[in-house]
Amino acid sequence: MASITLGGNPIHTSGELPKVGSKLADFKLVKNDLSIASLADFSGSKLVLNIFPSIDTGTCATSVRKFNESAAKLENTKVLCISRDLPFAQKRFCGAEGIENIINLSDFKDGSFGKTNGLEITDSVLAGLHSRAIIVVDENGTIIHTEQVPEIANEPNYEAAYAVL
Repeated sequence: MASITLGGNPIHTSGELPKVGSKLADFKLVKNDLSIASLADFSGSKLVLNIFPSIDTGTCATSVRKFNESAAKLENTKVLCISRDLPFAQKRFCGAEGIENIINLSDFKDGSFGKTNGLEITDSVLAGLHSRAIIVVDENGTIIHTEQVPEIANEPNYEAAYAVL
């Protein structure tokens, strides 16, 4: 269980992020068109997984905007923005913001992605949502970088994620 904070107050996740060097577990997440995406759909590409509680909060929205700005410049890399938001909310946000370089994926159905990867917040007003984290995966599905952001209101370390690519 990871210990993180919300406004300086301790909260907890369901586990720890997967270890660098391990394989990312397969997933089934919902795309904006309500179809299902799995890890195999991104085979052969590097992945930056930007995971956060809700696209309708300031820090989460900022991370999506910042990754969108850089995603088009990343060679053979896709940026997946993952939350428990409904796909409709993700699509609305990206449409209103003109965001086109990232892929939104929703774990709204059962939260299995968050549970499998130790990201589910288990207490506080955010219980059931995902913690803010980054997972970077190489072309073979091997995890090459992780970051569990210690304060949920803080942005991730973008440069550290890019450095491993």
